[in-house]
Amino acid sequence: MTVAQLLADESFRQSQFPVCAKKIFLGHAGVCPLPRRVVDAMAAYGEQCTLGDQEDALAPGFESRTRAVAAGLIGAQPEEIALVGPTSLALSFVAGGLPWRRGDNVLVYLDDYPANVYPWMALGERGVQVRFLNVRQPGYIRLVDVQGQVDENTRLVALSSCHFSTGWRLNVPALGRWLRSRNILFCLDAIQTLGAFPVRAVDVDFLAADAHKWLLGPCGAGILFVKKELQERLRPMVYGWHNLRCPNFQTQTEMVFKPDARRYEAGTNGFLGLHGLCAAMELIQELTPEAIEFELLRKRSWMVPALEAKGYAVLHSTAPPENAGAFFSFFRPGSDMPALHQRLMEAGVVTSLRSLPDTTKVIRVAPHVYNTDAELHRLLELL
Repeated sequence: MTVAQLLADESFRQSQFPVCAKKIFLGHAGVCPLPRRVVDAMAAYGEQCTLGDQEDALAPGFESRTRAVAAGLIGAQPEEIALVGPTSLALSFVAGGLPWRRGDNVLVYLDDYPANVYPWMALGERGVQVRFLNVRQPGYIRLVDVQGQVDENTRLVALSSCHFSTGWRLNVPALGRWLRSRNILFCLDAIQTLGAFPVRAVDVDFLAADAHKWLLGPCGAGILFVKKELQERLRPMVYGWHNLRCPNFQTQTEMVFKPDARRYEAGTNGFLGLHGLCAAMELIQELTPEAIEFELLRKRSWMVPALEAKGYAVLHSTAPPENAGAFFSFFRPGSDMPALHQRLMEAGVVTSLRSLPDTTKVIRVAPHVYNTDAELHRLLELL
């Protein structure tokens, strides 16, 4: 399946994305609807589980294949991928597992999504200074902003690949190169770009992303990337039969972790969700992240001016291509944005209502690759 084939045949589009027959879903920066093939993969495994042991129902090498698919998606090695579920959990593993020293500092963005703030704030209890990045506009993070706010004691920078309410996309390659030159670790919350844009493991040291947004997968099924050379340094925060050596399920007198990223998986994986995750990642690879990026930026290129022509202010409307996200947020001063959001919902158009730090309400529009121009024109008509 290609993007062109998907958008050219309406009956095929609805068969692959059943939500299209019911509503115009433009809320992928929140929680996505599941594609047909993702549901089919979970259902097929679930049906096999009715016949016996759930682990026996797994295809040979399924977990290894899932790691390999995830690795291929971001250009990593399978042994650098842990299947740990929610983004919050993966980020907490990184924050809690590194060997911090009193006096170290970590740079984060306070108005980022809380999943990528609280794990780092908690380090204050260990004597780590938590610095909050100062920016000119909400979500507007540039390389120069980071460069001006780190020092010789900065051990790690933790940022999101795209700001969740404004749609400003971080220039990850440029930031990653500069941080490497300063020997500062880089942890990326990639949930708002993985599945929408090409994401490269080479640019970061740690990466976390759940499947339920742009990957088009189920909630609670996600990946944690840990660079191979950092795995001995990042101590696991959880202990169990799966990540420690226990031949024949027998406890050993010495705790020896597995030699790869499986060391962060303490127990049995959620196989039902992993089937959905694997199918979703294979779908993204089939469509190709490059083709998805092109289509999403094409939609944005005409949609943003169309909103501005109707008198709405679009956040970061003039963002350069490397900073333009797959979604955008708009508002009109003096307008009742919550009421407008509700009217759109009643008309079958799903968007998200979000608040900026100054309490301004904005409507976030997050189409995915399968949304058509006709659906976006319908949104404009309703506005």
